[in-house]
Amino acid sequence: MASELQMSPQLEQIHGEIKDNFRALSNGFQRLNNIKDSNRQSKQLEELTGRMKECKRLIKEFDREIKVEESKNPPEVNKQLNDEKQSMIKELNSYVQLRKTYMNSLDNKRVELFDMGAGASEPMAEENVRMASAMSNQELVDAGMKTMNETDQAIERSKQVVEQTIEVGTQTAVTLKGQTEQMGRIVNELDTIQFSIKKASQLVKEIGRQVATDKCIMLFLLLIVCGVIAIIIVKIVNPSNKDIRDIPGLAPPAPSRRLL
Repeated sequence: MASELQMSPQLEQIHGEIKDNFRALSNGFQRLNNIKDSNRQSKQLEELTGRMKECKRLIKEFDREIKVEESKNPPEVNKQLNDEKQSMIKELNSYVQLRKTYMNSLDNKRVELFDMGAGASEPMAEENVRMASAMSNQELVDAGMKTMNETDQAIERSKQVVEQTIEVGTQTAVTLKGQTEQMGRIVNELDTIQFSIKKASQLVKEIGRQVATDKCIMLFLLLIVCGVIAIIIVKIVNPSNKDIRDIPGLAPPAPSRRLL
């Protein structure tokens, strides 16, 4: 229909901008159906609201241009331009109504944020719904901001607990490291003591062997002395015994004198 209308270049430019905004609104509302997050929906609705305000401004500008050129155009052209203006106003109103529908749906989701939960009693839940429904958008936003602030404070407290836990863990790790080093020193000292005990055991065995050797030597010496003593005794008692050789260094006994 736009191609059949007789417009000035200024009207064509305004008309094209309006159509571009309408296409953007149509695509925006289609994307809005696929968005599940309420925060993203709210942001998308803000962008679409800005588009609708721009369309409203352009339609007013379009209407002013029609009135300026009304005296130059034939009545048929003026009627077509006014019909096109009304058509654009209706299309804009349809998007306004669609925005209200989405806003009501978003408000209902915000009301659910103030619900006491599944475990709350039914009268309390209904009272919360009535209170949230009676709130204006600004009050709902303020309540949401308050909830967000409380959430931020809870997060900060959780961060402090985590930091304290990390600090305690660090101190525990340092203590465990010191104890581990101390245990290592104790193990090294035990190894040294065990080595010393082994060396002492070997030394005791060596001393034992030396003592046994000395005892054997003393026993042999004792036997030799006893043998020498026995020979001396036998030689003294029976000096005529030739089976026993004279002991070197020991003079034979003097022969007994016979008395006349």
